[in-house]
Amino acid sequence: QPASSHKIIIMGAKSALEQLEDLIADLEAKLNLAPGADPVVAADNKKPQQQKQQKKKEKKQAAKQNAGKAKGGAAAPVDPNLPDICKLEFKVGVITKAWVHPDADKLYCEEIDCGEEAPRQIASGLRAHYSLEEMQGQRLLVVSNLKAKNLVGFKSFGMVLCAAETNEDGTEKVEFVEPPEGAPLGEVVTFEGLPPPAPFSASQVEKKKLFAACMSGMKTNDKCEGTFNGATFLTTAGPCKAKSIKGGVMR
Repeated sequence: QPASSHKIIIMGAKSALEQLEDLIADLEAKLNLAPGADPVVAADNKKPQQQKQQKKKEKKQAAKQNAGKAKGGAAAPVDPNLPDICKLEFKVGVITKAWVHPDADKLYCEEIDCGEEAPRQIASGLRAHYSLEEMQGQRLLVVSNLKAKNLVGFKSFGMVLCAAETNEDGTEKVEFVEPPEGAPLGEVVTFEGLPPPAPFSASQVEKKKLFAACMSGMKTNDKCEGTFNGATFLTTAGPCKAKSIKGGVMR
């Protein structure tokens, strides 16, 4: 009897071992593991592939973000105390070509060199104030971060800055606000006592109506110098001035 009992125990142990092996094989099949493979090692082998996929995903997201920045412009922190005039861009320019707008009685069309790759085309309502000959070679300031606008079929990329006053007879006198002779083409005007300009995009200028917001503060002083709330329009060669208009509005 003792021998018989011992035999039964061995047989029972064998049966349990076989069952355990069957369970392991079943589990390996479910986990797609090779027979006898270490599941920890197999998982580690998958990590490099998962990491590669994650890196690819991150690169795609970064590329999308960069594309968005390139399209819309990288958002830079804006000083909340920055005066509106410093969000506009006034460039030194010179008219290299001018002609009469064929479809508008008051407009000239101009090509203006602002020190950029190509001249800017701008339309100005100055035919009542300047002859075509006077327009040629005229040095001036261009508001260069305004949205392009179609003016009677002519696309205008900015505007020229002038000073104006009303005469006794009710007519209007208009003069260019001119940079000094030594100011290089393309130089961006600064404002005495104010922070350096940090020009907004044309879309932001349009949306926030920045030029209109600055108009009430833009006037010539008693020296005919262009100012914003008393801060003089400056270049490296000196202030920008109208020829004779004192206390005139600038637009």
